[in-house]
Amino acid sequence: MNIGQAAAASGVSAKMIRYYESIGLIPKTVRTEAGYRVYSGSDVATLGFIRRARDLGFSVERIAELVALWRDRDRASTDVKRIALEHVESLERKARELQEMAATLSHLAEHCHGDGRPECPIIEGLQTGHEAELLDIRSTLHFGSVGLRSARRTTAQKMVRN
Repeated sequence: MNIGQAAAASGVSAKMIRYYESIGLIPKTVRTEAGYRVYSGSDVATLGFIRRARDLGFSVERIAELVALWRDRDRASTDVKRIALEHVESLERKARELQEMAATLSHLAEHCHGDGRPECPIIEGLQTGHEAELLDIRSTLHFGSVGLRSARRTTAQKMVRN
């Protein structure tokens, strides 16, 4: 099948298929005399595997490892599990960071009057350099949610005073 058909069958765009081939994530394909790429069912299966791994947020480097393990029938499942659990840890860390940022911005937004006045704790904090304090809130995770609430409250109080 041609690249368009492979893209439709795998759910991976033709542009990404060419990219994956250029970086060696998938092997270079056979080409017709006219220079068109020809993909096999096995190629489409690999592309589908890659798409599902990307949907789960794996990096290209990790996907390369997973593809190699997928192709290796003598692999140890412990290797696959290690990669998956490392990725879970990374996703959970990112989720915590996003939750912290959202909580901080929500807290600051609660203290912004949102009226015609120019005073705004959010803008003032960013303008005066208190954004570093906002980012430091992440480090309070080690102290639990009480520490996080306290850090947000302290930062917001400092920003309102300025």
